[in-house]
Amino acid sequence: MTSVKTGLEIFCESPPASLKNQRIGLLCNPASVDRHFTHARERIRQAFPGQLKALYSPQHGFYAERQDNMIESTDRMDPATGLPVFSLYGGTRVPTVAMMAPIDVMLVDLQDVGTRVYTFIYTLSYCMEAAREYGKKIIVLDRPNPLGGLRVEGNPLNPDCSSFVGRYPIPMRHGLTIGELAVLFNTRFGIDCDLEVVCMRGWQREMTFSQTGLPWVAPSPNLPTPTSAMVYPGQVIWEGTNISEGRGTTQPFELFGAPFVVPNQLVEEIDTQLLSGTVLRPVEFEPTSNKWEGHACKGFQIHVTDPRVYSPYALSLGFYQAAFHTYPDHFAYKQAPYEYEYQRLPMDLILGDRQIRLQIEAGKPLTDIISSWQVPLSAYTNMIKTIYTYR
Repeated sequence: MTSVKTGLEIFCESPPASLKNQRIGLLCNPASVDRHFTHARERIRQAFPGQLKALYSPQHGFYAERQDNMIESTDRMDPATGLPVFSLYGGTRVPTVAMMAPIDVMLVDLQDVGTRVYTFIYTLSYCMEAAREYGKKIIVLDRPNPLGGLRVEGNPLNPDCSSFVGRYPIPMRHGLTIGELAVLFNTRFGIDCDLEVVCMRGWQREMTFSQTGLPWVAPSPNLPTPTSAMVYPGQVIWEGTNISEGRGTTQPFELFGAPFVVPNQLVEEIDTQLLSGTVLRPVEFEPTSNKWEGHACKGFQIHVTDPRVYSPYALSLGFYQAAFHTYPDHFAYKQAPYEYEYQRLPMDLILGDRQIRLQIEAGKPLTDIISSWQVPLSAYTNMIKTIYTYR
């Protein structure tokens, strides 16, 4: 197995002299660890004694203790270091001048999960904008895309659906590392801050997370394993419906279902080509929290058998279309608010294009829907190849 070195490890093994006497901040959470599970704040303090002045946390909190969307974290003190922790998912999602005042440089060490709707990448973008405004520097310590970096999937975001779960015209499965995304935001989407990316060593685009030799620490409460991250680009769409995405179980996003679902009936409506790389196992589960708490839900567990051919977004769209038309008296959409959007339908924000929902509802063949976004997806793919850091 190849052993990948993260940007954190590279950075701390050779601390740049240019940061001498600079006041440092760190945007991080529990997944910000090295291969020995030492947290980034400890590695930074060892490499730059006395220079770490502030910590920042994304959605779910500094300890990833907050479960769901719009469950805010407050500013706090870090008991391990005594440093202030500024929440970027609380009273504000945009760093204020007061939050940026204690530092000259912000280090960003976050584990992204390769999916457009995962909010960490937009917290990064807001930090980049704040750095430009207040004259600070951003250094991204790169980490693997757990889905690999070869495949992209889905419709690029329509600007009409821009929100905190989608700020830029990228597809659901974006195919980049968080460092590459930072470069994309900075150069192609006009942030133009003082940005540096500390690259990994040994990572290759075809790698899934299990091939990196790195430990997985859940970046958020409902992505406990690399497998949950692998299915997330598709299964996240259930957040916009009354079908359980498995929150409140030990296998979130791998499981999905509802009391009204009949598994055999539902799977009969699915194009068998969508099942490539998976085994769909009928299950019954009872969430202990969130949707259908305390009720028996019937559905499936997705077992990924071949990540190279599994298309998570297409498969989940297929099940969404089947559920919408098979259970018209039971299927329902989640209503606003969702991620600080109070008017627009959450499903439209998640899909990133209202037309996708309307086409699904109209019964348009999924192959035609997927074909409709291939031209913009191809343009996106060609664009990102110009900013690839890894091959």
